[in-house]
This record gives sequence, structure tokens and C-alpha cells, in this order.
Amino acid sequence: MSRPHVIGLTGSIGMGKSTVAAMFEAEGVPVFDADREVHAMQGPGGLLVPAIEAAFPGSTGPAGVDRAMLGALVFGDRDALARLETIVHPAVARAREAFLAAHADAPLVVFDIPLLFEKGSQALVDAVVVVSAPAEVQRDRVLARDGMTAEKFARILALQVPDAEKRARADHVIDTGTTLEETAQQVAALVATFRAGLH
Repeated sequence: MSRPHVIGLTGSIGMGKSTVAAMFEAEGVPVFDADREVHAMQGPGGLLVPAIEAAFPGSTGPAGVDRAMLGALVFGDRDALARLETIVHPAVARAREAFLAAHADAPLVVFDIPLLFEKGSQALVDAVVVVSAPAEVQRDRVLARDGMTAEKFARILALQVPDAEKRARADHVIDTGTTLEETAQQVAALVATFRAGLH
């Protein structure tokens, strides 16, 4: 059975990946958003809430997982993070397989995977698209977020593969250091290129 051509979409924090994912959707390309799936599974009545509560007592409530509390419990604790990942990752993989099955007739789909290189997820995709912008644009965007500090931003960057390396390893790069219209044109051109190559 044939399956869609899978594009892996990734990029460091503040590079505009979510915006670009929405642009792919606007071009009619189904997008699997790993973060969105995790949020749903950890929300009120979410699939993962009981397992996370069992592994991290007191980290959930009526609103689902208390992400700030859970983050504090696992941040900097490799064992705790590994325990959380053994709960979350298989569930995301099952959701991803269900997404592929639901879109089996689509010629092209996108997997939006923030830590694609960091987690070795290249094997899941046929081509990698990296979203990138100049460092000063990235910094301005991230520091404009609620609750973000320069120190926190530095810690997040330290955990991510550097942008230059991501660009070097990408099959395609979308530049978001420009206007939204120009970025959308890049996405539309890339989708057209992919579709033409699939015939």
C-alpha cells in the first residue's frame, strides 16, 4: 500500500515553525502537530493523565497535567525526563500512525516535529524542511513571549541543535526573517515542487 510523502518540519524556538505549519495547511497539506497531540493527551480527561499522575504524583488535576509543575519535576533530571518520555513518546507514535492511516490517500503530509534532529526523528520522514530566521529576529520574537527571560532562552537554545547545523542538514530551508507574504510564497513554491516531483 502506498503512503503519503512525509515532510518533516522543524526549527529552533522562535523561528516561526507554527506559522509555517499553518501555511502548509493553507496549501491543503495535512499537518501532524506533535506538540498539539501531547497537549490534547495531557489536557482535561486526556489519555496520558492517569499514567503521568501515577509516575509523578500530584502533577495533575481537573485541568489535566499541570505543565509548569511537571516541567519543574523533570527539568534537569535525566531519569525523570526519561520516565516521562516512556509515557509520552509511544502515545505520540500511535497518534502519528493513526494520522498517516487517516490521510493514506494524500500525496503529501507534514510532520511538525520541534526536536526532529535532537530526537533522531529523521528516519520518520522523506524530506526535512527547516524553518529559520536571523539570530536577532529569533531573539526578539522569543523574548517578547510572556514569562521568557534571556537566561531561560539561553537554556532552551543549549538543548537544541544549533540553527546553522539544522540548515546544513535540511533538504529545504524556509526563511521566516522576511514578511509573512514572502514566507507564504516560499511555502507555496515548495509544496508545488514536492507535488510535481511525486507525479
